[in-house]
Amino acid sequence: MKKNLLKTIVASCVTAIMLVGCGTNGTTTENKASDKTVKVTDVRGEVEIPAEPQRIVDLSGNSDILSILGYKVIGTANSDAYDYTKFPAYLEETLKGAEILGYSMQDTMDVEAVMNLNPDLIVISTVQEKMYDQLSEIAPTVMIKLEALNWKEDVKAFAKVFNKEEAANKWISNYESKAKEAGDKVKKEYGESTTYLSFLASGGQFFIFDGAGFGNVLYEDMGLAKPEGMPEQSDISLPVVTYEGLASIKSDYIFLIATDEDLAQLESNAIWNSLPAVKEGKVVKLQSSPYFNQGYSSIGRELLIDEIGEMLNGTK
Repeated sequence: MKKNLLKTIVASCVTAIMLVGCGTNGTTTENKASDKTVKVTDVRGEVEIPAEPQRIVDLSGNSDILSILGYKVIGTANSDAYDYTKFPAYLEETLKGAEILGYSMQDTMDVEAVMNLNPDLIVISTVQEKMYDQLSEIAPTVMIKLEALNWKEDVKAFAKVFNKEEAANKWISNYESKAKEAGDKVKKEYGESTTYLSFLASGGQFFIFDGAGFGNVLYEDMGLAKPEGMPEQSDISLPVVTYEGLASIKSDYIFLIATDEDLAQLESNAIWNSLPAVKEGKVVKLQSSPYFNQGYSSIGRELLIDEIGEMLNGTK
């Protein structure tokens, strides 16, 4: 792979030399604001990166966090979980103009496509660790370890590496205030003890959101009540229940996330149709894209807390 990468670099230089030259002589002031570098510490140790990176490629799936910290990416793996060729709806504006290079849960992506963007900084997570040596030949590469079940710690981890902790803390504080306000408004309208369930229907199985994603927005951020009978989420994997397990969760309102096909299958089932929330019309139906992943995104969560009250209004 290294030999092929070297051939590609040489070929690119031969092609470009008549226009701008190869190497540092071809770097424009637009793409390279400063030669100043800083040393930062990631999970692999110390790495020297541009003090003001202008051409960031992010494969970690956290381009939204980089945006919060004041950076704009030119390449990203924050693609839609159901269609890797497009952005999820909640990040379309944030990532406008960036090139999609894959999906963040993939451990390998197109190295040549990364190189063709001429990045001055590459960001990956430990998921892409096997790519580190190849990518670091192209540009300084920072690798972040993500907490998965604690999204605020992920924001802080990025902020620490890039020395943007003040910006991160301010954003988190503002988010917490907005989430509490939105939660208080829902509780005032629907009752303090009213319970809410969110799950993904997929292939006849039901993936329950609790400690991460949509459920975490409801319970942790907005302070809404959990229903009885909830399976506990202990790691990144969502708890899975059967129709009978779903029926044992006593929830007043349900946020159902599904594709059209999975929705049709669910709605043809007698157990589902017997649930009190279903019979009372207290079900919010949401498309898998973008809502399956939206609760895992910092910016996605911020949009959700504004939307959830309106979603519930639709059940009245």
